[in-house]
Amino acid sequence: MRSVVLLLLGVNLVNASLHTVQYFYTATTGIENFPRFVDVGMLNGKVISMYDSISKRKIPKQKWMEENLDQQYWDSSTEILRGAEQHFLHNIQVAMSRFNQTAGVHTFQRMYGCEWDDETGATNGFDEYGYDGEDFVSVDVKEGRLISTVPQGISTVVKWNNEKNLDREKHYIKTVCIEWLQKYVEYGKSSLQKTVSPQVSLLQKNPSSPVTCHATGFYPRGIIISWMKNGQEHHEDVDLGDLLPNEDGTFQRTSTIRVTPDEWKKNEFSCVVEHQDKTISSILKEKEIRTNNDQTGDSFTIGIIVGALAAVVLPILIGAAGYVVYQKKHGFKPVSGSDDGSNSSART
Repeated sequence: MRSVVLLLLGVNLVNASLHTVQYFYTATTGIENFPRFVDVGMLNGKVISMYDSISKRKIPKQKWMEENLDQQYWDSSTEILRGAEQHFLHNIQVAMSRFNQTAGVHTFQRMYGCEWDDETGATNGFDEYGYDGEDFVSVDVKEGRLISTVPQGISTVVKWNNEKNLDREKHYIKTVCIEWLQKYVEYGKSSLQKTVSPQVSLLQKNPSSPVTCHATGFYPRGIIISWMKNGQEHHEDVDLGDLLPNEDGTFQRTSTIRVTPDEWKKNEFSCVVEHQDKTISSILKEKEIRTNNDQTGDSFTIGIIVGALAAVVLPILIGAAGYVVYQKKHGFKPVSGSDDGSNSSART
């Protein structure tokens, strides 16, 4: 499986012609006051729909989804997800027994979906399962079979490859999923085509801490953050953070440089942010850096940013494996005139 951190939101997806629709099913156990099953639908990294075991309804998360899809769509999708919920709550117990576990916090997840390049016409699809953040089983679309890289998934592979025909999955991934993806792109084209430039800040916990270059509020998601030292590219002691979603559909990303105050005061360090056709350069100067010592009302501390991020991501997207628990894969698969899920036994 491809290891794509945070829903493949990285620089490799700067290509604006590539569209991706994904669904993330997540069943959990051992977490109090949290839905035991969540489904999050996404288009090009933006949440478009959501279902959880408390509300037991699939709802739109984008206005254009609500405007273009009738009540029958939402009702049929809800029924499918209610069935998937029961399968996943059963199968997380089965998976726990496979790993000789009787208690604790555990997750069983499915990631499925497809990609379409509107310039080349190239398509791709995926249907993958994970347990506690690791690979469990996945569908090899080309070969039409189930595969697993862990011993605990072998019995599932043997059972499904002997008893089930994966032609339906192949047809869905190669045909039905692409059709729905193209519909979504058309429905949401005005939103997908917008461009919002990032706001860039230099942040520091205290005067001796590493300095973080924080870019936020930008769309689309493709962005490059780099550091310069005296006019030359600088890669040493630099950590690039994951691309993360904001509540309003925009994104944020950080890059942290570990350099002593003496060094950046003797040299000219700058953070360079490139987004679409715009480049923003911020020179590392003491007066430009916001720290926890700032008392101004509009200052941002790293602690505030982390807290705000948790407030946005956890309630909305904890069910999406790529955002919180299972930050590794991508996937999707609708059926029966709806764009969501199947009535499979979640493969355990």
